[in-house]
Parts: sequence; C-alpha cells; structure tokens
Amino acid sequence: MTDLSPWLAPHYSKFHVSRRLLLSGHSHQAWPDVALAGQLDAFHDAALEVDDKWGKAFDKAERVRDGFRLFLGDPSAELALGGSTHELVLRFLSAVNLRDRPRLVTSDGEFHTLRRQLARLAEEGVEVVRVAAEPADTLAARMADAVDDRTAAVLVSAVLFETSRIVPGLGALARTCRRRGVELLIDAYHALGAVPFSVAETETAWVVGGGYKYLQLGEGNCFLRMPEHARTLRPVITGWFAEFAELAGDHRAGSVGYPAGAARFAGSTYDPTSHYRAARVFGFFAEHGLTPDLLRQVSLRQVSLLAERFDALDAPDRLITRDRRGSREEYGGFLALRSPHAARLQAGLAARGVRTDSRGEYLRFGPAPYLSDAQLATAMDLLGAELSDLGAPTGPEAAPAHP
Repeated sequence: MTDLSPWLAPHYSKFHVSRRLLLSGHSHQAWPDVALAGQLDAFHDAALEVDDKWGKAFDKAERVRDGFRLFLGDPSAELALGGSTHELVLRFLSAVNLRDRPRLVTSDGEFHTLRRQLARLAEEGVEVVRVAAEPADTLAARMADAVDDRTAAVLVSAVLFETSRIVPGLGALARTCRRRGVELLIDAYHALGAVPFSVAETETAWVVGGGYKYLQLGEGNCFLRMPEHARTLRPVITGWFAEFAELAGDHRAGSVGYPAGAARFAGSTYDPTSHYRAARVFGFFAEHGLTPDLLRQVSLRQVSLLAERFDALDAPDRLITRDRRGSREEYGGFLALRSPHAARLQAGLAARGVRTDSRGEYLRFGPAPYLSDAQLATAMDLLGAELSDLGAPTGPEAAPAHP
C-alpha cells in the first residue's frame, strides 16, 4: 500500500485537498467533484419533471441503498433511508415494546444521537442502563450480562466515536439478545468506509449509520438496516411514505396499516438532492476501486503513520498521550489523543491551518485517502509546535536528563 494522494487528490479539486490539512476525515470528508454534478442533476430533473421527478429520485435512492449494502456486506439488506440517524433511531425506538419492557441498555461511550435522546427518555421514566465503554474488549459481554427480561433493546456502537476502539464480540451479543427477545441496534457510522463491517454474525440486529463521514456522501444520507423479524413490528413514529403505494385507498377506518420491507420504516417528503449526490459518489468509489478492503488498508496505513509521528514527538503523558494497548487493527479510522488541553490544542491547530476536532478530553486526527503522507507528517509536526507553545518540550529535549 502506497500514498494514493497523487491519484485521488485531483478528483477533489473543489475542496482543495492538496493545499489544506483536512484531518477531520472521521467527521466530514471532502466530496469528490462528481458530487457537484449530482446536485446539479437534482435541480435539472426537478426543473424538467416538476412533481414527476420522484420516479427518478427513487431510482437514485435505490442506488444509494446498493452502495450501503456493499459496505454492510449484505447485498439483500432491507434499508430504510433517512436524513439523519436520529430520525431513524426514533422510528426504531417507537417500534420496540417499551410499555411492557421499559428498560434500555447502552454504553457511556455512545455518540450524542443516542446519548441525548436516551437521557431524555430516562427523564420520562424509561430505565436506561449505561455500561462503561472501557475496556472495549469486554463491552459486548458486559452488555449481554446487563440484559434481563425487562429489557426492550440494547444500543451500541461498532466503533467508539471518542476513542476509535472497535467493539468486538457483537455476534455473541446479538445471539444473547435474540435468545432473550431483546432488540439489538448497532451504530456502524464510524465503521463504514474505515473498518470492514459485515452482518454475517449479527443477522438479527438492526444497523444504523450514514455516509457523512468516511463515505464522503455529505448530509442527508443515513440508513436503518432491518432484520427479517422487523416485518412484525409497527413503529409508532411513521411517515406517509410508508403507504406511498396505497395513497388512493380508504384510510379512514381500522388500524394503521404497514407495508412489508423497508417501506415499513419509511419517513415522508424529503430533499432528494442528497441521494443524487450520494449516488454519484458511490459511482466514483466503484470506478476507482475504493472498496471496503482497500479503504481499510489505506486507513490502517495513514493512522499508523500519524501514531508513529506522534510518538516521535515524545510529549509528556500528563499533557497528551494515546492508547497503545493492542494492535492498530483494534482501532478505527482516526487517531484519538487524550489530553486535558484537547479543546485548546484543537483551536491552536486550526489557527495553524490544521483541521481536527475534540470531544471532551480527546483530540481526534482523521486522515482520508486523498491526503498525502507529507500532509499527515506536517499536521503532526504542527501539533508538536502547538505543544511547545503550551510549554511542553517535544522531541529529544523531552527526554529526562541522565546524571
């Protein structure tokens, strides 16, 4: 595996990736230039077809589903699409049996989509059990131990958004949940495009995720993958697109009906521009061979390079450090550095032209395939300069003096 930036960077000219240190790839990657063509296609179809544009829009949506299916390793996946994971999680939660089983199990390392919504549900009387996310090696097993007969669902990430740790053992957790009649929702957002993901061992699980991060799809491109038994559930939060094929019917009497398949969890009118853009980007990925396996190889190489350059700074652990447990294969697509000065370091790096982000005490460096090795090295050198400004010696002078 070599530096792919000379081959890829020219295709991201609108984002000027070769002239910018965009180390925010774990949050918002640059879009290839074809994304703009997709947005223009959406406008032209609307101008030409007006309200008849939806046939073309639905074709784009199906191409987006096919793109997600590839990265899920599930070519026949039933996928409901949504503008955000939040709206999809709400539909999921509205379908589980919280009346008879008012208990949810999650971790204390989940992204804000789950953290905030579950905290609010807890204020309304739903019992929310938060299992410590660390150590990640045993998280799935400890969550399985927390499941009881009052539990409606377990909600957990495949890759933890703060620390980049991959959560192993989700297959065993899925089997425990199925045996106990508990729904399992896996947040795969930080896996797709950086860590190969497969539902082979978690067929009975729901999977939520999107393409805002590593897949370069931009906003409005999220999905909910439904297990086979989803056809027996009736989400309370339901949009009129769930009966799109039956709009001419009589809906005045009786209970609300639901279709089979992904439409069961459909929403309502949306801006299809996001799907036009995403369809173009997935086509770009296919044309350039950006498969899940290749992207994982690129990610491992780039994050390893960042980690090596960080270690060479030899900064004091009290100021900044990283988790060195296990192998690089046990981590996702970004380097998480732990520091009590994370926010200050992020701001200082931004002033130096390096885009990163911080989450609590974690400073996160997220590479992307279009960045060069030289750009990654420069970004880490600038972190060294920022640490020096904090009064922390880096490099050889950081080593303790010998008598």
